[in-house]
Amino acid sequence: MIYTIENDWLKVSVTTKGAQVCSVVRKCDGAEHIWQADPSVWGYHAPILFPHCGKLKDGRMEAKGRIYETNQHGFARTSEHVFVRQTETELVLELIDHADTLAYWPYRFRLESRFTLMGDRLIHRLTVENRDEEQMRFGIGYHPAFTIPFDSEHTAADYELRFDSPQSPMCLDCLPHGLINGKWYRLGHNTPAIPIDKELFANDSHCMFGLTAKTLGLYEKGTGRGVECDISDFPYCLIWSKPQWPTPFVCIEPWMSLPASEDAPLAWNDQPAAAELAPGASWHVELKTRFVR
Repeated sequence: MIYTIENDWLKVSVTTKGAQVCSVVRKCDGAEHIWQADPSVWGYHAPILFPHCGKLKDGRMEAKGRIYETNQHGFARTSEHVFVRQTETELVLELIDHADTLAYWPYRFRLESRFTLMGDRLIHRLTVENRDEEQMRFGIGYHPAFTIPFDSEHTAADYELRFDSPQSPMCLDCLPHGLINGKWYRLGHNTPAIPIDKELFANDSHCMFGLTAKTLGLYEKGTGRGVECDISDFPYCLIWSKPQWPTPFVCIEPWMSLPASEDAPLAWNDQPAAAELAPGASWHVELKTRFVR
């Protein structure tokens, strides 16, 4: 099911499959900013990463005395979320534990997605509630894919990832298995922007940490049009796309936790986490995205 909210600036559609933003159209020029999930390239729009980000070692973890098989980025992105309420400019969906989620992760929870329009900004607030009888650790992150070019007059080479202040991004090395291996590298030095070119994603994503920038945006050179994410509350921010050229989309991924390490134990309570909640407790985080004219 797809629900739509809108204001004078934006028209936003959200699908209940994964609680993903599946369309953001800027009304001033009709530009579609969300990747349309072509399954021959990458079949997602803007998945939620929960209850963990990235991979666990060998795709397994141990919790409550059992071994569980896991998928990359968890199950929220493939689950059907349930409609809660809607106004003209706000939509709320939820995912509550059920037999399918408990087969992958043995904790009772509620995950709420609240989408709110404020001017030229879309705010996606995720709230996690612990409905279990035990302490509950979890990881969480965002994975929106922004389509490029914005129109037929431009190409992928006309875009760059731009910080609000010069950065020397340090990146965790997750090659070759998508797991932390203790190494790191720099993606530029004292640079205000990272150009989009055919080499940038040739070896998969870049997991940046230690950034002092408050925002990271995907901008069209020369016009000022862009999509800008507030990353100030996130310890990690990834950038990713498929290695094909020209790149049809770019993901800006603010994460609150990391994948497992190469030598990670099986125990769930030893995995990287965004938070640990007592029974009955809740926690939230927001991704604020601005669609710049």
